[in-house]
Amino acid sequence: MRKNIVAGNWKMNKTLSEGISFIGELKAALAGKSLHCDVIIGAPFIHLASIAKEAEGSPVAIAAENCADKAEGAYTGEVSAAQVASTGARYVILGHSERRAYYHEDGAILTDKVRLALAEGLAPIFCIGEVKEEREAGKHFEVVEQQLEEAVFSLSAEDFGKVVLAYEPVWAIGTGLTASSAQAQEIHAHIRSLIAKKYGAQVAEDCTILYGGSCNAANAKELFSQPDVDGGLIGGASLSVEKFLPIIEAFN
Repeated sequence: MRKNIVAGNWKMNKTLSEGISFIGELKAALAGKSLHCDVIIGAPFIHLASIAKEAEGSPVAIAAENCADKAEGAYTGEVSAAQVASTGARYVILGHSERRAYYHEDGAILTDKVRLALAEGLAPIFCIGEVKEEREAGKHFEVVEQQLEEAVFSLSAEDFGKVVLAYEPVWAIGTGLTASSAQAQEIHAHIRSLIAKKYGAQVAEDCTILYGGSCNAANAKELFSQPDVDGGLIGGASLSVEKFLPIIEAFN
């Protein structure tokens, strides 16, 4: 079943005490509200157990921002999907453009990560999207299709149904640029058509596809009003409750 989701992604921007404080503030801000979307916070590994505990009794779910492509063993510094799940996190962000660009994560690595996450009961938030040069060359449809084919399209229909997709126009992340609502709808509809071709119309209709490119309080309502945009993967605007809350409320 397709969901509306607003997911924050803190990256390396909060200390543990700041993260706990944020969750407490967000929890208080959401108390008693009638929400029309699921709320997720993606945080560094060292924060997960503490903020999951702080979020108890609230509608806020917790996501890791990555996991290892190995189940266990001598991989110093890595964190397995099982370790993520043990913290109380329910989601894991995989395939983020920064992981692809800076750590050279390819389809094979991401396939392993997705499968290990699913095996531990985690829901992957799987990111796809093109860089500026690919968009300008008119290759954005081709790029997202290749990224899907390389990883999540290897899943069974049942397992694919547990994956949340996040479209990232990489050229709009942290640049102040934002895809227009029409551009977002166009490529989200294309992604849904690829899913329908692979798995059938019902699986495509049920798939949640988030927009992940400089979404903020000013543009969220227009973006989320598009028929194939089911919410957002939010970066900078998720760092303060004051900026994040209006995005959540854009679904009201």
